[in-house]
Amino acid sequence: MKVGFIGLGSMGYAMAEQLRSAGHALVVYNRTRERSERLLGRGVRVAESPAAAARYADVVITMVADDAAVEAVTLGDDGVVAGLSPGAVHVSSSTISIALSQRLAAIHAKANQGYVAAPVFGRPDDAAVKELWVVAGGPQAAVDRCMPVLEALGRGVTRVGESAPAANVVKLVGNFLTGSTLEALGEAIALTRKAGVDFTAFLAVLLEVFARPAVLARFASVIANDQYEPAAFKARLALKDLRLALAAGDAMQVPMPLASLVHDSLLTATAQGRGDFDWSVIARLAAERAGLGSR
Repeated sequence: MKVGFIGLGSMGYAMAEQLRSAGHALVVYNRTRERSERLLGRGVRVAESPAAAARYADVVITMVADDAAVEAVTLGDDGVVAGLSPGAVHVSSSTISIALSQRLAAIHAKANQGYVAAPVFGRPDDAAVKELWVVAGGPQAAVDRCMPVLEALGRGVTRVGESAPAANVVKLVGNFLTGSTLEALGEAIALTRKAGVDFTAFLAVLLEVFARPAVLARFASVIANDQYEPAAFKARLALKDLRLALAAGDAMQVPMPLASLVHDSLLTATAQGRGDFDWSVIARLAAERAGLGSR
């Protein structure tokens, strides 16, 4: 396919390389032209503006830093909307706000252009070896048209429906989960280090017990189905364990703010008469705070 690619930072450059390797005809644009010129001589053309890149393309991908950067390359006389042909598709792979994704969907629809949100999970080194995971949202016909391009970017594509912003929701939630995991790992490792536990031994436990996909899948299934009985591990017992962990942190002067949050959620569940439910019932509390009922 004829593909325009806008934004050649570390991630975008690696993604563009994958598209070139897959045989797509590429025209690229980057605010700093030097980055674009690194791809010259390998079947890649350099555009003078986002509009020029879009004018050439059946599909144009934007991979830039934030909402402001997406607006800068998409809107205006030199933007993607100005250059994209009717029926061609803008694929936004940037991590952007839900509001901007909704706005772009409306703007492209008015211009009779396709719009697909397709953020990616992974890092630049993953992109370089085609290990990204792509999440695609948008009208089925537009996503179908883009699939050869999306499939060239990584190891898999998940479609999340006809609403483009749904893909942005998934991306933001995924980054929240990653951040929460990093905080949890940081607190856990700090406590074990302060206690003098051999890190190699702790890492072995971490990888064997907690880094298995089956663990996450098991909890996700319980939460998705809202089935907290019978309990595999009761909330009141988990509350006891969190108290002990916090007491250990307090004794060794290891602040554990995330552990405190989990403790308070377990305490709330127990106070509400859910102490004998599985400890994953704290997810029901989150749903209730959001105004959602049981599934």
